[in-house]
Amino acid sequence: MIHIDHFIEDFSINFKDFSSLQPWEITTNLKTIIEKMILNLDDDFVIENNTAIHKTAIIENNVTIKSPAIIGKNCYIGANAYFREGAYLADSVKIGPGCEIKSSIIYSDTAIAHFNYIGNSIVGRNINFEAGSIAANHYNERAVKKISVLYNSEIIETNSDKFGSLIGDNSRIGANAVLSPGTILSKNSIVKRLELIEQVVPK
Repeated sequence: MIHIDHFIEDFSINFKDFSSLQPWEITTNLKTIIEKMILNLDDDFVIENNTAIHKTAIIENNVTIKSPAIIGKNCYIGANAYFREGAYLADSVKIGPGCEIKSSIIYSDTAIAHFNYIGNSIVGRNINFEAGSIAANHYNERAVKKISVLYNSEIIETNSDKFGSLIGDNSRIGANAVLSPGTILSKNSIVKRLELIEQVVPK
């Protein structure tokens, strides 16, 4: 069992009703989870059509946010960013121009630079994705699409064909790096520019 609190501090406090779920179970059900969380938000959020945006958030031109979504305090979203099928941004998250976010949780003080894709992932605090880096969520090239993860030297079957990454607090992802589906990164991880992370290689 993967305990997300070992990767992201106080995750179970913010997602206390869902902390017993595995990361891929959370991202798979994130739309429903966000819809429930929106019901408990205060008047500091402007809520329309299951999209909740904090009054202090800055959203530039031509941003698309498909419901449900929560955009937290002091977030910044650059022009032409695209959010689909559920997104949760905690406080002071920066999403640069042209990024795409799908079914993902992004914790406070994290920066997704520009022209990044984050799919079906849980991203911790104070993480920096340099330009063009990607958290992939699907094995397009494999005949068998189901995703496995490597945790404590054990391979765990997710039984899902859509899961990206779990990324621990204070990690750094270099420009044009690719995190393959099912990537698990501990706190303070560093991924070099142009590096490919593929932790479970098929036989």
